[in-house]
This record gives sequence, structure tokens and C-alpha cells, in this order.
Amino acid sequence: MSKKQEFAICLANEGFDDLEVWKVYRVLPDSKAAGVGCIRVIDESGEDYLYPADRFAVVDLPNIVRSRLPEWQPSRDHKALRAGTRSRRRPTV
Repeated sequence: MSKKQEFAICLANEGFDDLEVWKVYRVLPDSKAAGVGCIRVIDESGEDYLYPADRFAVVDLPNIVRSRLPEWQPSRDHKALRAGTRSRRRPTV
């Protein structure tokens, strides 16, 4: 059985104009990103990016909602990107 997909809602986009507040994003597990306070989300293009985790709230959506969300897939380069160097803007620490 596959692991249940995680989702997060963007709560703030200060400094990250490409994020949409209140938009639901699919989350990719990334322990290295989490270790430095970041979250990896997939945007509408299907590409994944790192952002500060405090910009999001991870949510548990009901199955009826999950079934209606677009089926964005991780980018083909996702495994290469897991090393954690790609983000649209480097978070300030």
C-alpha cells in the first residue's frame, strides 16, 4: 500500500511572490529539508521547490477532497533535487 499523500496550505507568502496564500500544495517528503526548517511542495507546473515550513500548515484532507485535487506529479528531476539545493529563493535563517 502506498503512503498517503500529504498536503499543505500556504499561510503567508512574504518574500515568495510565487506562493499563493490559501492555496493547497502537494508536499513531498524530504527529511533534509525538514531538518533545516523547510518544506518541499509541488507547484501547478509539477515542479517541486523548497520553502520555509513556517509559510505552510500541513493538513489532513478528507478523501472526497483529495480525489478532486489535480494529480500533480513530482518533476522528473526530483530524485536529483532531493539533495536539497533547489529553491526559488533561499530561506533566511
